[in-house]
Amino acid sequence: MMRGGNGNMQNMMKQMQKMQKQMQVAQEELGDKKIEGTAGGGMVTVTLTGHKEVVEVKINPEAVDPDDVDMLQDLVLAAMNDGLKKVDELTNSTMGQFTKGMNLPF
Repeated sequence: MMRGGNGNMQNMMKQMQKMQKQMQVAQEELGDKKIEGTAGGGMVTVTLTGHKEVVEVKINPEAVDPDDVDMLQDLVLAAMNDGLKKVDELTNSTMGQFTKGMNLPF
């Protein structure tokens, strides 16, 4: 007979549910965070939420050259990519705490 085995399973399920709630809260908190991506020494700044939603784009008037629109486009792209990279790093460090040291079967 396996006595206590069921109790361990219930305990494990409770722990998983608790962790799931904590992960949900952490995911929601990420959405409230504001992360800035910049390019050209601050000529272009893009602000994103932790859910990768762009909420603001600032372009320094000095970066606006009608004869060199390509440069401005490149700066906007670079600022976006910088911001997205920072969001990924924040997400990995925030959500990674839940999987550290766990041997999840997936």
